[in-house]
Amino acid sequence: MVAGQLRRPENLAFLPAITLAAFWLGGEQMLLFTALGLPGLFLFAGAFRFVPQLPVAIGTELGRTDMIARLGKALKMAQDRDLGTACIVLRLDDLTEVIEDHGHAAHADLLQQCRDRLISALREGDGIARLEGDSFAVALQPVRQMNLEAILQLGARLQAALANPISIDAARVYVTASVGFCLGARAPAPTGAALLEAAEIAADDASRNGPGAIRGFSADLQQIRADRSQMRAEIERALDEGQIIAHFQPQIRAQSGEVAGFEALARWQHPSRGLIPPAEFLPVIEQAGLSERLGETMLFQALTALSGWDAAGQRVPCVGVNFSADQLRNPRLAESLKWELDRFDLTPDRLSIEILETVVADTDNDVIVHTIAALAKLGCGIDLDDFGTGHAAIANIRRFAVRRIKIDRSFVTHADTDPGQQQMVAAILSLAERLGIETVAEGVERPGEQTALAQLGCHVLQGFGIARPMPYEETLPWLEAHRTRVSAPIRLGRHAV
Repeated sequence: MVAGQLRRPENLAFLPAITLAAFWLGGEQMLLFTALGLPGLFLFAGAFRFVPQLPVAIGTELGRTDMIARLGKALKMAQDRDLGTACIVLRLDDLTEVIEDHGHAAHADLLQQCRDRLISALREGDGIARLEGDSFAVALQPVRQMNLEAILQLGARLQAALANPISIDAARVYVTASVGFCLGARAPAPTGAALLEAAEIAADDASRNGPGAIRGFSADLQQIRADRSQMRAEIERALDEGQIIAHFQPQIRAQSGEVAGFEALARWQHPSRGLIPPAEFLPVIEQAGLSERLGETMLFQALTALSGWDAAGQRVPCVGVNFSADQLRNPRLAESLKWELDRFDLTPDRLSIEILETVVADTDNDVIVHTIAALAKLGCGIDLDDFGTGHAAIANIRRFAVRRIKIDRSFVTHADTDPGQQQMVAAILSLAERLGIETVAEGVERPGEQTALAQLGCHVLQGFGIARPMPYEETLPWLEAHRTRVSAPIRLGRHAV
């Protein structure tokens, strides 16, 4: 403990006070002994040792192996000299559009400019290297004061270095970065590889909470990542083995009760855990880049179900399938769908392409715009999902030839008892009526909500109050039972609110 204090040169600031106290207590002899001996003790303990600098910042030609070696040296230096170090990983947030709009050369130029900006914000002796997936790793020069506050300030400074727009092909591109870090003292093991992996785990967590988030490593994050990696492997196996199956939720006409269609919803029938809810595995599928595989699986099962209903003599006008942004970035999606529909001998109007309103609101991606337009031209119905949550402009609703808007459940809940909810629903229905667009109310759970929505003029209802999602085998008896129930439908009048 005493030796540690003697190694700190800042404690020499107390030397005058100690010397004065020695003179007061012991006279001139004690004064001379203290004035000459105490600095010698500090010198002997190592307070004036030179702290060597690691080489100047690493260039982009070096990668993971070099960064691991550098971090290993930094950890050893920090341990030997009672210093602190850390690793920072920056993940540039979603540069997909840069590649799509400007090409790979422009993408490489942008990364180079980002690297130069980051270097300008680092200190001499800090190191930087390119990693996979639009990421940079920073090894910090060991210093005496390396704590949480210092690392947060540096992370914010690195983000600020990227804040100004970058010029690419005469276009201004704004870049944000999610930041993960790990202090050397908190690394799972005293190795460069462990420190880098810990910072990457924190960066993954920051990306999921971003853009622009900053997260520090903790043991909990490591366990979460391990669980997620295990789940990803299980999901890939589940897709291969047919464990991901479509459950179909009915949609009925509000006025007549007739079936208007079904929506295909992904469910995971795990061999040992049973039915896993989508909230547990859909985010992992998206993060793992498996959205297109899931989409292909759901489309095939949906078209198979349509053919099965036709063969059974059940009239089901259409089936809705959710399409992710990743799927819509495929410029040949419309061509692929046409081939699938022809294979099942189905007309395009019987397939509803359900697209989140947030995707439609982001119209800067030309590939997505082109793909949605091609799907509409093919004759597929375009359903705008979760309407009211993504701020889609009215012009975009017309631009994408939207056939139906699905009113988000947050507006539907308590629509029979809450005047505010009724006003919101009425406003959406009025807009849809003026635009000639059909409406679907999602999340209908109670009879009172069904009645209120029918009276307000909503066309189609969907939710647990109608029926829960069910596997295809259960849809056939449900259709028979529902046809019996609505054989003498009660027509509900419409009134203004």
